[in-house]
Amino acid sequence: MHAEVGDELIVDGLHVGEEPRKGEILQVRVDREHEHYIVRWDDTGHESLFYPGPTSHVLHTGTGQDEA
Repeated sequence: MHAEVGDELIVDGLHVGEEPRKGEILQVRVDREHEHYIVRWDDTGHESLFYPGPTSHVLHTGTGQDEA
């Protein structure tokens, strides 16, 4: 997964009926070739460090394309 500052991070719900969580990527960090992000979550406004997993994907705001 590759993201840029300003892209939207979406984390799919783990349970049936659970809404996905969305946030704006504020910072991209790379550690041993693995990206992780500082994200401001839409639902709370809280900023946190996020390591992407299989239920997350990026919506590139500049191109409108998804990347899993």
